[in-house]
Amino acid sequence: MSNLRQREPENHPPKQRKRSWKRCLRLCGGAVLLLTLGIGADMLMGRSVYRPLTHVYQVGSWLFCQQSPACQDQKYSTREVTGKRGMVVTEQQEASAVGLDILKSGGNAVDAAVAIGYALAVTYPCCGNLGGGGFMLIRQANGKETVINFREKAPLRSHSQMYVNEKGQVQSDLSRKGYLAIGVPGSVAGLDQALTTYGTMTRQQVMAPAIKLAENGFVLQAGDVDILKKNTRKFSGQPNVAAIFLKNGKPFEVGDRLVQTDLAQTLKQISQQGPQAFYSGSIAAEVVRESNAHGGILTLQDFRSYAVSESKPLQCQYRGYTVLTTPLPGGGVTVCQMLTTLNGYSLKPKDFRSTGRVHWFLSTMLFAYTDRNKYLGDPEFVQNPVDRLLSPKYAAQVRQQIQPDKATSPKQLYADSEGEHTTHYSVVDRFGNVVSVTYTINSLFGAEVIAGKTGFFLNNEMDDFATQPGSANQFGLVQGNANAIAPGKRPLSSMAPTLVMKDGKPQIVTGSPGGPTISTTILQVVSNVVDSGMTVEQSVASPRIHYQGLPNVVVTEPFALEPAVVQSLWEKGYRVVPIPNWGAAESILIDQESTFHGVNDPRKSAGQAAGY
Repeated sequence: MSNLRQREPENHPPKQRKRSWKRCLRLCGGAVLLLTLGIGADMLMGRSVYRPLTHVYQVGSWLFCQQSPACQDQKYSTREVTGKRGMVVTEQQEASAVGLDILKSGGNAVDAAVAIGYALAVTYPCCGNLGGGGFMLIRQANGKETVINFREKAPLRSHSQMYVNEKGQVQSDLSRKGYLAIGVPGSVAGLDQALTTYGTMTRQQVMAPAIKLAENGFVLQAGDVDILKKNTRKFSGQPNVAAIFLKNGKPFEVGDRLVQTDLAQTLKQISQQGPQAFYSGSIAAEVVRESNAHGGILTLQDFRSYAVSESKPLQCQYRGYTVLTTPLPGGGVTVCQMLTTLNGYSLKPKDFRSTGRVHWFLSTMLFAYTDRNKYLGDPEFVQNPVDRLLSPKYAAQVRQQIQPDKATSPKQLYADSEGEHTTHYSVVDRFGNVVSVTYTINSLFGAEVIAGKTGFFLNNEMDDFATQPGSANQFGLVQGNANAIAPGKRPLSSMAPTLVMKDGKPQIVTGSPGGPTISTTILQVVSNVVDSGMTVEQSVASPRIHYQGLPNVVVTEPFALEPAVVQSLWEKGYRVVPIPNWGAAESILIDQESTFHGVNDPRKSAGQAAGY
């Protein structure tokens, strides 16, 4: 996550200053500016952004709030949508509309999820994709549960030292930009596997909306334009990219129509020929040809040999709830390890964001990331002590090591991530099927290349490996040997689409983008509902905290913690820094009356919950 790559804070707590009611009112009135600046004018002036009062800040035309001390008592402006027959929540409103239309036309949740996956490749090109990979968790109405793993793979010509020069130095740009950074994409294979195995509609039916959006274009909203404008320089240096994402060499504006004819042709080929068009046809050939011309190592054999895998979801228990999430190489182990550790603490609503409770959370996060990056990797290549890490006995040992008045030193920790520019979406249908999907091209616009006239960005997932164990990746994070590069290996991932069950029935469908913050975002969404009694809307909107050890900084969203709590954490040895918000926990809660409550994360103004 790029926000983590910042100057280390000075090792002292922020100064606390008295503020008048008049000043606080002015601060609330200037909330839009504060959020736009990320950490606000006070931070830019070197002053603390932690304040003891209720703070409200606005995203677009709606609010999400944090009230001290118990966030569950605060009413957020509604962004929640209810329905009885179907619900879709994505980070892009056009894609949400596509998913809802599929449900209304008789498709099931898997049909809708596949249609959304292709639609996001058109309407959310920074993150939605054909050129990346991810995970899909499915629970069918008959109770069958599965996870489809369509994570990218390292090319067959890759090796553990491919980014290290003759001086032993990591050439970091090679794993981040260009054709040498690309892993073999899995999204097309994964979406097709889901559709043909668990869907009810044809490929042509579910792909038609995406083809239409690409061919006829769609009108850009503020959230869409913001992403494109920030990346004008990336686009301008490549004629084939600039021809799509710039308008006569200039950034698009709100109200402009984005047409992607090259992508439409690619989608048509997949629709008509199936995944063979992508993995053994002209699409693969064009990617390999461009790779060869620009120093890459992709081959046709890489594409032809790519295969998805399926397995049972990873399962753990939390206070009477059953949590289903992704097994390795997904990020579910970290989610479950944190939940298992927190199970031993009494978390009362009135203690929400108290110093003691925050200390427990931060310590739990720290130990989970320690183990994740010491021990875990692609299970087809390394042995993983998952049973031990998720055992109550091991959780008790972790709690014994957490000192009540002192932060644990992270000196020996490693941390891994994929980029924050992942995307997550959730779907439920009237038949009782539930789908949770997270997929990615890693960094914003991936490797920043489009092969010829294929029309889609390719991933830079090779940077998710330990390009050199012990050296920092693009996020300033250090990884271990279990995640070293090997031909055909999948990089360790934080992606963890998740389903929380109660009494055998689905209750919370969630997940998030955000690289290393994915696991901690899911942890807080679940705990906010289970432990603090929040609605799903309040839980998703609640400002977040994150700690992974390296870099040795606790990051918080603005206004997440009280000044007194921040002061206490510094005194315990934590280094606490507010940064702009992160993640997008596109979530659905199913209540006891089987009503669906869909919530678009307020951090994503282009997103939408759509139900009926």
